[in-house]
Amino acid sequence: MSMLELFAASLGVLAVWLTTRQNVWCWPIGLVMVLLYTWIFFDIKLYSDMLLQVVYAALQVYGWWQWTRPGSARPARAVSWLAPGPLLASLALGALVSLALGAAMAHWTDAAQPWLDAALTGFSLVAQVWMAQKRVQCWPLWLVLDVIFVGLFLYKDLYLTAALYALFTLLAVQGWRAWQRDLAVAR
Repeated sequence: MSMLELFAASLGVLAVWLTTRQNVWCWPIGLVMVLLYTWIFFDIKLYSDMLLQVVYAALQVYGWWQWTRPGSARPARAVSWLAPGPLLASLALGALVSLALGAAMAHWTDAAQPWLDAALTGFSLVAQVWMAQKRVQCWPLWLVLDVIFVGLFLYKDLYLTAALYALFTLLAVQGWRAWQRDLAVAR
């Protein structure tokens, strides 16, 4: 465990906790966290995860904008339910990204776990976009992904990051419950 990993993990806990509470500060704090994890994952040859952090950086800005809508007469985005058609299309896109990225990483890099890392990356992108759009389904997808991430990070001896993702799993349960309550109140 490095001090960098400790700092990044601490920011991650804070960012996800703020997300469960729909606090807009989750986005800038999350931005710093993902930039730090870009370096950490490069260092241990989880290249798909490294690229995921770069995309997450852009999605942090997108999420911040989605939640605040600066200069817009519309109110900030509310929690919503994603219809089955777009949900399945998003998951299919996540699978395609996973396969393409896995093939690229397996063929052109010395990635430690090219296929698993790519699958986690592809579906994490889906979950992150859903979270930025305040889709309640982001949380059960995060639950599944976070459990698998825990195993991957234990395998790579990133024990603090594995603990972080175990905590993310618990926070995903909390977020799922909170967002479902907000959705029920809004109806």
